[in-house]
Amino acid sequence: MKIRKKSPKPAPAKPPLYLVGYRGMPPSLDELKIWYDLQYGGPLTWLERATDGRANAGHGPWRAQVMPRLPDTEAAQWQQVLSWDHQELGAVSLSPATPSTIADTVLVAARLARGLALLTQGTAFDVASHEYLNPSDWTDRPLNVFMAADHISVQHNETDDPASDWFYTLGLTKFGLDELEVIQPRGLPDRETIELLQCAADGILRKGQNQKVGSAMDLHAVARTIRFFKHRTAAPTGRMMAFRQITTASA
Repeated sequence: MKIRKKSPKPAPAKPPLYLVGYRGMPPSLDELKIWYDLQYGGPLTWLERATDGRANAGHGPWRAQVMPRLPDTEAAQWQQVLSWDHQELGAVSLSPATPSTIADTVLVAARLARGLALLTQGTAFDVASHEYLNPSDWTDRPLNVFMAADHISVQHNETDDPASDWFYTLGLTKFGLDELEVIQPRGLPDRETIELLQCAADGILRKGQNQKVGSAMDLHAVARTIRFFKHRTAAPTGRMMAFRQITTASA
């Protein structure tokens, strides 16, 4: 089912990584385990199951928290934020991770969200990347393949200055990192700026830490050098987050 997309209202505190909206009965945890093991080899194990339906999933050293059906009060908070008509709501959240394991942890959580969406024929909402994913929208990759673009989106918005455009990433916060942004004169080509931000986000993920204001980083894939020259906060999705503004020079 395709959903209507619009800017959501501010979300509740401490959001999950993914929300999955659907109709009917949620799949059981055993059904999700069978699907996961068939898709990715497993074994997926349920380390803990709470009485409210929450469960901690484990695949090797990686963990994620799964809630096939949120309680009505919690779901009602999110239904005010989302642009869909689904009656039921599930969630997948990150478990604590170290910088060395965060990428794999995000990947496992995304696979579990994909499983919930496919088993319910529902729609997933990537909270950090601010993207809706219908069952046909997921890119099916092996568990050992990580692509930054699967988890980070690049958005385009207007600024208070009518002569400027604002391009920024959403999704780096999943990994405990600041988002990136470019503010450029209006009318310049979009494609190069989007490609630059995608490449820069991939570079930041590989380094695994925020770069200091005043530092530079070479992006060999696009033959550019980015420089980090400003740090600020903004709330493009209704939630305040940190941004690091970059500019470029020829490599």
